[in-house]
Amino acid sequence: MSVKKAYKSWSKIYDHNENKTRDLDLVATQTVLKSIKFDTIVELGCGTGKNTTWFAPLTTKHIAVDFSSEMLAIAKEKVTALHVTFMEADISKPLSIPDSFADIVTCNLVLEHLQFMTPVFTEVTRMLKPNGYFFISEIHPMKRYVGSQAKFDEVLVESHLHHLSEYISESEKVGLRLIKVNEWFDEDKNNPPRLLTLLFQKNK
Repeated sequence: MSVKKAYKSWSKIYDHNENKTRDLDLVATQTVLKSIKFDTIVELGCGTGKNTTWFAPLTTKHIAVDFSSEMLAIAKEKVTALHVTFMEADISKPLSIPDSFADIVTCNLVLEHLQFMTPVFTEVTRMLKPNGYFFISEIHPMKRYVGSQAKFDEVLVESHLHHLSEYISESEKVGLRLIKVNEWFDEDKNNPPRLLTLLFQKNK
């Protein structure tokens, strides 16, 4: 199933159905970023606003991006703060966001749907201020190795495997430095971790 079609249908139940990946992503994001101060943020793949509702009170300028109009409509109902701007856009293409705009750019559960990550890393670096942060939360590659990926109503959604080495290689190309790696497990830690989070910092 195409990503666009899947998320159009998924938007109707995304906030309410059982979804361990969604729930753990929120915990992971808050845990990693709670000690980082940021006033301006670009949120790539904001979806229905799950993380937007947490980010918004922490920021003074906030751009939340998603390519699903259906997901964005729900996010807009949740977050009405005037400093939050919602943008419908494809993050694999250049975005209408100024250079050196953001203290932090976040990208949650999106990159698995892109075959190539270079355009995203390039745009993120352009949008970040010097010393700004890039936070990624994704399905752990080990989950993919054992056959797990995003799916809607038991139908697999188009996705691509990205190894840890690929994230690091892409970051090095654009001058981002990896400063933190975390693996996030379900209750049984004998199983592969569900999520991988990476925190990068832009060089001066």
